[in-house]
Amino acid sequence: MDKNRATAEAILPLVGGAANVSSVAHCMTRLRLGLHDRSLVREAELRALPAVLGVVEDETYQIVLGPGTVARVTPEFESLLTRSRTPSPSPSPSLAPSSSPSPSPSAPTADGLAAKGEAMRSSRKARNATPVKLLLRRIANIFVPLIPALIGCGIIAGLGGLLTNLHQLPSLAPALAALASGFLSLIAVFVGCNTAKEFGGTPVLGGAVAAVIVFPGVAQVDAFGRHLAPGQGGVLGALAAAALAVRVEKWCRRRVPEALDVLVTPTLTVLVPGLVTLYGLMYAAGAVAGAIGDFATWLLRYGGAGAGLVLGGLFLPLVMLGLHQALIPLHTTLIEQQGHTVLLPILAMAGAGQVGAAAAVYVRLPRNTSLRRTIRSALPAGLLGVGEPLIYGVSLPLGRPFVTACVGGAAGGAFVGLFHQLGSAVGSTAIGPSGWALFPLLAGDGGLGEALAVYGGGLLTGYVAGFVATYCFGFTHTMLAELNTPPPATAPTTPARPDTEPAPSAP
Repeated sequence: MDKNRATAEAILPLVGGAANVSSVAHCMTRLRLGLHDRSLVREAELRALPAVLGVVEDETYQIVLGPGTVARVTPEFESLLTRSRTPSPSPSPSLAPSSSPSPSPSAPTADGLAAKGEAMRSSRKARNATPVKLLLRRIANIFVPLIPALIGCGIIAGLGGLLTNLHQLPSLAPALAALASGFLSLIAVFVGCNTAKEFGGTPVLGGAVAAVIVFPGVAQVDAFGRHLAPGQGGVLGALAAAALAVRVEKWCRRRVPEALDVLVTPTLTVLVPGLVTLYGLMYAAGAVAGAIGDFATWLLRYGGAGAGLVLGGLFLPLVMLGLHQALIPLHTTLIEQQGHTVLLPILAMAGAGQVGAAAAVYVRLPRNTSLRRTIRSALPAGLLGVGEPLIYGVSLPLGRPFVTACVGGAAGGAFVGLFHQLGSAVGSTAIGPSGWALFPLLAGDGGLGEALAVYGGGLLTGYVAGFVATYCFGFTHTMLAELNTPPPATAPTTPARPDTEPAPSAP
């Protein structure tokens, strides 16, 4: 059997069966499920599946499968749902304890830390349910579906640039440039469609309003004595235009008679927001987008190592607070303006610090075989930029290693920021990948070789700094005493006498 189908078949019963699944989607690394009743999920068994790298509870139930894998498992999962929609008895919660191993009364293990990480994640989810953070999450939902196209076009652009620099296949390079640039030239339309869909409007109407931003004919529009430029305002303008279109469409649906709805509503939904976009939003969004690009350039040109240290060191806490989603439209704006985002390679150093910290935990706890097994299974994904298993399964529940992982990220960010200040700027032509997976998407002012060297040096710095900081400062003596113990008894050959049995260790 195909391994992706086998993974889908293993996951489905553990999330309560087809009757419990209300929606299916995926992003770069996660299978995102809408579930009717989360109490039916057998999470311990789900986490134990070899293909599952972690679980994240949010508005949707998110199963971390890793880049590449999730895109292959999702259609198999959807196919299973289509064939299994007939109602079937759901597993009774009362039987769940009998289907999973009973907890061990030993010192903290990987399962115990995973449970602690889950509790912390649930607490964070409750704290993050504020209007601002929910809005940021919805904005992220607009841009996440665009990431695969950004990655594909970014790699094609890099390949085209490489062929041009090597003076190879001169007839193919223009074709690759066209393929790479076509999506970015129309990205505003896709943002408009996704915005309308996310906020409850008609996607094609949101795309129609946003399309005016990239239409070449806007150069003939004279507003306030100034001519517009095609693309002015970019993705920010498209987002604002489509959001306004949704409001107009909903207003029309409530007030326009049904007999006229099919004619009046689409017309007003395109006309009113379209005029507002041409005579206001494109100017305002263009000014904001320009300010974002200028500030990012200024920050790293003059802030250098200091700016990189702050950005790399604070990214993991931003993720924990849910504020990292605000960076997605900033990255997209920079890619649209400059061809790459200089912020992503620096922020990716947070993952390097996390890997270094996990390696130090592995070395410092030679007797905790359970936790070391978790690290061994999660470390390859961490190297490729999938950090959730290491964050929620290792560093965050332990506490101090999460802080020292941030130290490693700060060191790596400072390294990349310093070279930017010295004239070796490094950027990414797409968002989404991190770690080693970001290498094919790198671009820089000094050429691909220089960009690879600077980014690789930053990763190495993050690994080493995260390892050293965690090894030296990641554990107290009490933590080592509690954590660095072997798992309980591998069943002795001779049963212990009740009166000589050792007392259980203190929690």
